[in-house]
Order: sequence, then structure tokens, then C-alpha cells
Amino acid sequence: MKTVQFLLIACSITSLASAEFESWTNKEGKSVELDLIKVTQVAGEAQGEFKMRNGKTATINASDAKRLSEWKPPATEVVTPSVFDKFLDGDLVILDGKSLKTLKDFVKPKKYYLFYYTASWCPPCQKFTPSLVDFYDANKPGNADFEIILVTSDKDEEAMEGYAASKKMKWPHLKLSKVARFKQEFNHPGTGIPNLVLADTEGNLLKTSYVNGEYEGPTSVMNHLGILLKK
Repeated sequence: MKTVQFLLIACSITSLASAEFESWTNKEGKSVELDLIKVTQVAGEAQGEFKMRNGKTATINASDAKRLSEWKPPATEVVTPSVFDKFLDGDLVILDGKSLKTLKDFVKPKKYYLFYYTASWCPPCQKFTPSLVDFYDANKPGNADFEIILVTSDKDEEAMEGYAASKKMKWPHLKLSKVARFKQEFNHPGTGIPNLVLADTEGNLLKTSYVNGEYEGPTSVMNHLGILLKK
């Protein structure tokens, strides 16, 4: 009986596929839980590379060879470019302890950006921000559909940093030095703060704190995003 050998691979390359353990049959006819990572051809036969729960190497029964040869790697998800990319890439900071540090590995949202125009010196902002923090903490973990970006009206980085730390704002902040350019490029509705602007990745406005020039406030925008996230 032919067997198809498999190799134990280091965890560092498990990102080649989603970690998904499935039952395979070894040469003794026993079922084992393996995560198939990669398939190559060796001497005309399919050879699989697996991650195992117990850390040992083994062989699988030839009855699984057809299944192995038909395996296809998971499709790579295509991230659609956003109109905001060139204004955010490399220009975001995020709270690390009590300091804002450069955000190196920004995970771009699939659907929505929620821009938060705010400042430490603004009493209504100080009042509203905890509600937005609660919303983020409740909805963001494990959710790649949206991201909040803070666009500050503070005049210095120390005030911006102190505000982020005091309110425990975990979302990315646009660097202070990039704010003027961002505001000029997108000219989002409203001059007062707190101001929330909800847009899709193409820049289309879905909801803002200003309706027909009248200030409705940020709560309705936050709630609208909550509704979209449930669909």
C-alpha cells in the first residue's frame, strides 16, 4: 500500500492557511487530527505538510491521497484600496500604555471608517467620548468591518496624548502633523466638535453629526453604525 508522507512544519508558517484541524487517516488506519498547510508533488505523488496537535510526525493512508491531491489553498482575501489609504498609511498613532506610538501594522477596515473629530479642551467631547469608548470596546474585538480614526483639534501632541490616555481611547489617531492636510482633502461636514463622520472605504458619506447644516450630534452617527454592523 502506498503511503503519502507528511512533514511537521514550524508554527511560524501556519499563516499560509487558516489553522483548521481535520481528521486524516494514518497508515495504521487510525484517525488523527491534522492541519494541512501545504501540498507539493514528490516523485509524482502528492506530499502534504501538516501541523499536528501532538507535535509528532506520521504518515497517512493512501486512501487519503485523492483528498490530498484535490486540496486547494484558502483563497487570499483581496482588500479593496480605499480613498483614505494614502492619507492614513504610515501616519497613524495608537495608545500604548499612556503614550501614543506609531501604528506599524494598521489593519484596514473592510467596510466603514468612523472619523472622530474631537479635542481635549472641548467639554462636550469629554462628555461624549466615554460613550464612544464603550461602543468600541463592545463592537470592535474580532470585527474587521470598521475602524475609528481620531482627528484631533488639539494644538499640541502632549494634549492629544493626555486626552487619549485619560479616556482610554484604543483606536488609531491621525498624527497631529497630518490633520490639516486630511481636513483640507475631505472637507467633512461641520466645524463644531464632537463630530462623527461615518463613511465607506470609497469615501461616500453614510451619516454625519450635521444634517442639512444643523448639528444633530455624534450619538446618532454612532448608533447608525451599530445598526449597520448588525446586518
